[in-house]
Amino acid sequence: MTPLHPKIFSGPISFLKSAPQLQFLPDPTVPEIAFAGRSNVGKSSLINALTGRNGLARTSNTPGRTQELNFFDIGDPLIFRICDMPGYGFAKAPPKVVQKWRYLINDYLRGRQVLKRTFVLIDSRHGIKNTDEDVLEMLDKAAVSYRIVMTKADKVKANELEATKEKVIAAAKKHPAAHPDLIVTSSEKKQGIDELRMAVLEAVQI
Repeated sequence: MTPLHPKIFSGPISFLKSAPQLQFLPDPTVPEIAFAGRSNVGKSSLINALTGRNGLARTSNTPGRTQELNFFDIGDPLIFRICDMPGYGFAKAPPKVVQKWRYLINDYLRGRQVLKRTFVLIDSRHGIKNTDEDVLEMLDKAAVSYRIVMTKADKVKANELEATKEKVIAAAKKHPAAHPDLIVTSSEKKQGIDELRMAVLEAVQI
């Protein structure tokens, strides 16, 4: 297989659909890469930076879509899909909504054979929180390979960022399904975006 080139991200990319339940998932015909993270971690901004589109992920932020799996087609002809998973850790959400979210995510992670890797986003300002740990454990149990991406690196001082990075790396080592290397990014400054693109393409070809 010819290695995929990052120029793919400057080609055709489009929002495909939102899936509130598993029966609405797109046909599993191409590899999928999922992005997970807390509600305020900057996931939409990172997906927009990754794809070089300003408003792509905002398509999925219209009311009613926030607790659904949102899919984006990459390439024409189609090469792979990005799945934008609903943000977790929303304190004000009713318990039933949180439970529904967990079932949807868990079922997707466990049953999606075309899912190659999940990128778990961690806010550089806060490090790994309890809600993040819950999701990492969920991924471990589902035996889904994942890689941690730190976001908003430009919002903290260099020494604080380094300290948080070391803590995140130490935490990741305790999780069997976690990739050993993490990626530090800033959507605003485009820091780490090229590295993230390469990591996504590498995962697609696993």
